Amino acid sequence: MKDEKKNRNRWLHLRLTEQEYKILQNYFAESLCPTLSDFARKNLLQKPVVLKFRNQSLDELISELTRLRSELNPIGNNFNQSAKKLHSLSQISDFKMWILSFETDKKILFNSIEEIKMAIRNLAEKWLQS
Repeated sequence: MKDEKKNRNRWLHLRLTEQEYKILQNYFAESLCPTLSDFARKNLLQKPVVLKFRNQSLDELISELTRLRSELNPIGNNFNQSAKKLHSLSQISDFKMWILSFETDKKILFNSIEEIKMAIRNLAEKWLQS
């Protein structure tokens, strides 16, 4: 049999204080119900209400990885510029300046890589503890 759509033609009027309405809105915001009336109907009829769930460790992981990505992008750009500069060098003095600049960029890169390794190690330890 085909499940027939039920027409809701009965009204329930409910008065709330401002504080009660705010509490209701907060609970509604935490649910996956599409409308406030659907949320209220499920609660009144004692049907299950599915709530939103946020995995805090996953949120922390995402924010940390985003931060690390934003640090790596400029470092990658610097290396690309260094390689381009190397291909265009024509004199020894230019080459010496490039080597000094490259060593500085290399130290920054290795420090960032080490920081990334530590962050991943810390996140993995937190993940394993939960």
